[in-house]
Amino acid sequence: MQWCWPWSWTLSLWDSMTAGDEIIVTAMEPGDADAAADLHARTFDHGWSADEMVSLLAQPGTFGFVARRIGQPRSEAVGFILARQAADEAEILTVAVDRSARGQGTGRLLMDNALQRLYAERIRHLFLEVDEGNGPARALYRRLRFEEVGRRKGYYTDAGGSHSNALVLRRALS
Repeated sequence: MQWCWPWSWTLSLWDSMTAGDEIIVTAMEPGDADAAADLHARTFDHGWSADEMVSLLAQPGTFGFVARRIGQPRSEAVGFILARQAADEAEILTVAVDRSARGQGTGRLLMDNALQRLYAERIRHLFLEVDEGNGPARALYRRLRFEEVGRRKGYYTDAGGSHSNALVLRRALS
């Protein structure tokens, strides 16, 4: 089990929230749903609606974080993450990063914030699914020490009707 001084994870969280003084990460609220839904629709072939985002956030154990450029209005976001925890496990429901913010550490900031919260809650395992063809996301999850524990053949369908596999990944947090 990973132990830390009571304040050390909050300092680490602050560092990740303000890294580079360009992107700030805040807790996702229902008022962020429109921006998140817009970004999700631009990132995935089958985007989630603002109502779906609000409904997810209202469920017990569900939380999220939103990334914005400093000074950016609330109606705009460069990234967000939604996660859900139950008992001693959690899952990343979705992560979306705007094309303009990819390769700049935005996905890592979002994942770090989610991981810090899950560590604080003493979650033992975190799961997620990623498209087998999403090389940048897979590289990030490898760096974050996720391991492949399963594969769902033909799980994703793109706008053209093509299918791709989902990799089920897990990371031990304790």
